[in-house]
Amino acid sequence: MSEQRGRAGSRARRIAVAGAVVPVCVALAGATPATADGGGDAAVVRTVQGPVRGTVAADHRAFEGIPYAAPPVGPLRWTSPRPVTPWTRTRDATRPGNACAQTAGFLGDAPSEAEDCLYLNVTTPRRAAGRRLPVMVWIHGGGYYSGSGDLYGARRLAVQGDVVVVTLNYRLGVFGFLAHPSLDRGGRRTSGDFGLEDQQAALRWVRRNAAAFGGDAGNVTVFGESAGGMSVCSHLAAPGSAGLFRHAIVQSGPCTLTTQWPYRDGNWVVRPRADAERQGAAVAAKTGCGDAADVAACLRGKPVSALQEASDGGQGFGPASGGPVLPADPATALATGRFNRVPVMQGTTRDEQRTFVAAIEYFTGHATTEADYRSEIEGFFGREKAAKVLAAYPVGRYGSASTALAAVWTDHAWACTAHRTDRLLSARVPTYAYEFADESAPWATGSPAPGFPTGAFHASELQYLFDDAQFRGPLTAAQRRLSDEMIGYWTRFARTGDPNGGGAPAWARSGPAAERVLSLAPGTGGVRPVDLAREHRCAFWTSLDR
Repeated sequence: MSEQRGRAGSRARRIAVAGAVVPVCVALAGATPATADGGGDAAVVRTVQGPVRGTVAADHRAFEGIPYAAPPVGPLRWTSPRPVTPWTRTRDATRPGNACAQTAGFLGDAPSEAEDCLYLNVTTPRRAAGRRLPVMVWIHGGGYYSGSGDLYGARRLAVQGDVVVVTLNYRLGVFGFLAHPSLDRGGRRTSGDFGLEDQQAALRWVRRNAAAFGGDAGNVTVFGESAGGMSVCSHLAAPGSAGLFRHAIVQSGPCTLTTQWPYRDGNWVVRPRADAERQGAAVAAKTGCGDAADVAACLRGKPVSALQEASDGGQGFGPASGGPVLPADPATALATGRFNRVPVMQGTTRDEQRTFVAAIEYFTGHATTEADYRSEIEGFFGREKAAKVLAAYPVGRYGSASTALAAVWTDHAWACTAHRTDRLLSARVPTYAYEFADESAPWATGSPAPGFPTGAFHASELQYLFDDAQFRGPLTAAQRRLSDEMIGYWTRFARTGDPNGGGAPAWARSGPAAERVLSLAPGTGGVRPVDLAREHRCAFWTSLDR
């Protein structure tokens, strides 16, 4: 492999891939609050911070670009989120706020240099008075370096599920997760988790404001995918998140994922604080701030572009464990039982790693060969174990080196890790496990399809829950029925902590063995229990790790 391709491959390995409305004009101060029975002005809601005017359609209302914290700019860069300045005139909430500073993502996320980005969006059904609806708070994925809440249109989820949906932005990459002693407060190791603290601030905003939108502040479900799913795991482990949610949904972010992630030069799992501080020191040195008398002031004086360059676009950054925000990583928290105990729904997609193999091949311009496959497996596992892996996953069985490589990492890093997570969770809390398995799920619209079948790839289930800007959505009648069933499962879980009901196929709680999960696929018999451990050869991986 040439030096140029090596650099491209290193960058690629740090990529984590995670009804019409009628806008109304901004009103003058003193607008009346919306009423659930249609009286007053349904487009205006009075939040604790001030009134907002959104958009109204026949079946839902949407409020976008609501600030939940002060802009983290200037001296507030790399500080915990601060309260937003209240307002009195009705604020326009018909357009999303800025996406947080980021480089372009593989699935089509647009780049941004905005640091004024701590905004959220609320979608509610048009409904009758007298009921408080469950609230679902979505944390987007994108490897902690890309993405935004407004990519996830929540109309179907809100209307079909009769819930209030909140999607949010949080600081990403080096702006959200830089750990450096110069940024710590009061001698405590507080840096490195600013993005996680943003998410907590948004959850506190929901607790204070849910009722104004018809939501039940006492019945909040936090859910997320990829880095967003790992964020949910962090909230299960974070003491400061206790009491901010009643249920949790983890999508493609198993809480016990640590060293299984194959790309060590850019992982997006929770980092030990010592590792996070080494990364922070490297960023400071690259920007010329490493030896400054006041490192924090020097870093705060650097433009976004310089910090993005020094941190390779913010890739490889994520929460740091070992401080007051996140004392222990989620895997340790689950193993010791020291986590926020709420019902959990969690799962993966059947072909997770095909997304990442596709990303690497796209950025390197090179399709995986059998030699590449052998080299990567040997480089990660060592020659002795690699021989066993290559014998268990021969290229001939999978049709290409690309899909064989994806199968190895799907099983080792995703499915069997999810299996371990199920076992730990189900020992202490009600747990419902799934596997999204639509082998014909539509590929992302903003990224070229790879030269191999993408199957049920990482992030493919998102379009079955959201009107996702990056995907076409379910195409066939059977896929649309699956989407309806999934929305039913997700929102019933948000309502009661149990996804069952509505005439849908029964979903059994995970037990101590946790082998069987609910497979989610279209067509007759597509929603059914399957043996996850057997399907993904978890006994082999357990024996290999001994």
